[in-house]
Amino acid sequence: MNANAASADTDDWNRHWSSYAASNALNPAQAYRRMLIFRALGLSSNSSAQTRLLELGCGQGEFSSELKQRHPDLQLLGVDLSHTGVGIAQSRVPSGAFFQQDLLQPIALPEKYRGWATHAVCSEVLEHLDDPLTALRHVRTLLAPGARLVITVPAGPMSAFDKHIGHRRHFTPERLRQLLLDAGLQVESLNGAGFPFFNLYRLTVVARGKKLIDDAGGALPASARAAIWAFTKLFRLNRIETLRGWQLVAVAAEPR
Repeated sequence: MNANAASADTDDWNRHWSSYAASNALNPAQAYRRMLIFRALGLSSNSSAQTRLLELGCGQGEFSSELKQRHPDLQLLGVDLSHTGVGIAQSRVPSGAFFQQDLLQPIALPEKYRGWATHAVCSEVLEHLDDPLTALRHVRTLLAPGARLVITVPAGPMSAFDKHIGHRRHFTPERLRQLLLDAGLQVESLNGAGFPFFNLYRLTVVARGKKLIDDAGGALPASARAAIWAFTKLFRLNRIETLRGWQLVAVAAEPR
């Protein structure tokens, strides 16, 4: 579910997924974000049969797989720039529909998906795009009136690894809110989750610098595995409804 890039020429996500799949799965921030997303989606077992969920930047399908385990009756659609990621996601969730799509281009999915989604997730995608406003406007063609869209983006300082995988920007709450409004969406809530330990984790990533690029592409050293274990425990103590955390979570809606 992670990153959708600005273009295949500048951000080689086929290579990134091949290089960083193992370390990405161990990243404690991934599980933390998924918890925040499930909380923001507010799905119940009673309503899942009527849920049509769109995942933007589905990556290799980690979130899609967990989503179907929790709510096996919902319908699932995923899009990503990487054909490698889309292929892996489809193999993980055979009942879902996954398509390669550059969000900066007009949506080229089958016509039946126009106005299809009752819910959507866009997690750690917008920071990779040169023009996130255009992407959101394109995405709206897939949303049903009143659809609930959950967005996560990073705040705080940018690390060497962030730049390596194509981050164009990190957001402030004000900047994210204005982006959503400019795209024509209604903002229902916007929080900066993760204070204080997610912020501390991000500072650790920044301090690691370019060494993290090599670590993530190979076998993780024992020190890194110990840090992952510690932060996994500490993340349970993070505050969620605050603007001080460096994991921004917004809930927006397609106007009815």
